[in-house]
Amino acid sequence: MTEQSTDRTEGQSTDGGRDARVGLVVTHRRYVPYAHAHYAGNLVDGAYSLGLFGDVATEMCIRTDGDEGLFASYSDVQFLAPVRAGDVLEVTAEVVRVGSRSRTLAFRAVVVARGRPDLSESAARVLTEPVVATTATGVVVVPARS
Repeated sequence: MTEQSTDRTEGQSTDGGRDARVGLVVTHRRYVPYAHAHYAGNLVDGAYSLGLFGDVATEMCIRTDGDEGLFASYSDVQFLAPVRAGDVLEVTAEVVRVGSRSRTLAFRAVVVARGRPDLSESAARVLTEPVVATTATGVVVVPARS
């Protein structure tokens, strides 16, 4: 059996192969409760999406390294469209780089269904075209392997 070590750049292993964790995707879906609306129009704050990114990052660390890991940083956070109470969000994390203890993840929060309070209190519809609401890049760290 050949042992591979991972270079800190772009998830390449030292024997020329690609780290199998690069490209791995974890997806969660979550209903946004009305209790989270803080602003007019039932808007929720941007931190709501970032919290969901933390949840999906935790599962990613468990899947890739058998540990919950710790979030180290976010970069390039983009709030592209509103998230409202009554929405259903699909939140994904994809491994884009693997270092010895760090993992760089690309995040997306996409609205796949939206409440329709204009029709009734419980009306909602699945969106024909999902709406990308938030994107970010984040770095998580995991314990060194012994």
